[in-house]
Amino acid sequence: MTKQYHPETLSVRAGNEMTEFGENSEALFLNSSFRFNSAAQAAARFGGTEPGNIYSRFTNPTVTMFQNKLAALEGAEQCVATSSGMSAILACVMGLCNAGDHIVASRSIFGTSVQLFSNIMARWGLQVTYVSLTNPAEWQAAVTPKTKLFFVETPSNPMTEVGDIRALADIAHQSGAYLVVDNCFCTPAVQRPLELGADIIIHSATKYIDGQGRCLGGAVLGSKTLMEPVYGFLRTAGVTMSAFNAWVFLKGLETLFIRMEAHAKNALELATWLEAQPQVARVYYPALKSHPQHALAMQQQSNGGGIVSFEVRPKAGQTAQEAAWALIDATKLISITANLGDAKSTITHPATTTHSRVSAEARAAAGIQDGLVRIAVGLEHVEDLKADLFLLTK
Repeated sequence: MTKQYHPETLSVRAGNEMTEFGENSEALFLNSSFRFNSAAQAAARFGGTEPGNIYSRFTNPTVTMFQNKLAALEGAEQCVATSSGMSAILACVMGLCNAGDHIVASRSIFGTSVQLFSNIMARWGLQVTYVSLTNPAEWQAAVTPKTKLFFVETPSNPMTEVGDIRALADIAHQSGAYLVVDNCFCTPAVQRPLELGADIIIHSATKYIDGQGRCLGGAVLGSKTLMEPVYGFLRTAGVTMSAFNAWVFLKGLETLFIRMEAHAKNALELATWLEAQPQVARVYYPALKSHPQHALAMQQQSNGGGIVSFEVRPKAGQTAQEAAWALIDATKLISITANLGDAKSTITHPATTTHSRVSAEARAAAGIQDGLVRIAVGLEHVEDLKADLFLLTK
């Protein structure tokens, strides 16, 4: 089916399986366990010699449909759905790495990912080196004989830096490592990292895949060989996506392409407007020609995505943080929340929210200044969003 139809069609049709009742919308299986016809069939299912559902911690028909649909969209052989985006990263690392292994990661990754790698996984012997997302030479220099994974977000959160996926994949493969790409900001509607040489894709389905801020979920995608240990970790540890959440994500995927196009259209118009405002020092959005990696972004992505970050210029007597907070607090329409990917536009101050647990030195190295504001541009009329940021025009 993936070779026969366009991605937009796959987002609606792929992975769907009907029961004997012939439903046109995917069925929701909320049960925890499944009955067997005999003791022999139970043994075969548990032993892996017969396919089928066993227990919803690791096999559920609704979750399977979500996994198959997302895998079709990303061009992956297999998808392992998890309970959240962070549990997807955890399952990936725990499934593929051992104590003493080494990860090279972009210093521009999500703040909680830094905490997972540097504070929690470090206790179990994982070594991590942070490098510039945009400088492949730093990745090459950071490789050790124990390097197992390269881990990147592109575009990055919140600076929207863009890494060269093909170049990083080449370096990783020459070093015997795998390239893991967090594709949360783009989704397969905008970027398909496996086609650019990546080995594994991470998703926070909580964001654009849901699209309306309703449910938590994550996913790890790649070859069947790489996903086998990831699935093994999920089967034992239980970082499981609920069937209800999988059903919500299935419906979200049906509208993913049209939503991402609308998010990007609004984001580009808002970013262009922000560049003209006197109280804005700088705007970060990949589809702007002023973006440092604009050309690369337009090669890897079909559009700029829905995330716009910008630095507020403080007025006399204000600190940069005070200027950013004043802008955020003055909004009436845009939701003040750190979530993103919602139909509702959201606004946050990364230095004191998403990256607050990262050291000031690490934030500075990643370019996250006290005056930085991030907007996940939603589906409202863009003129209303501009009006809600009225302090920038004063």
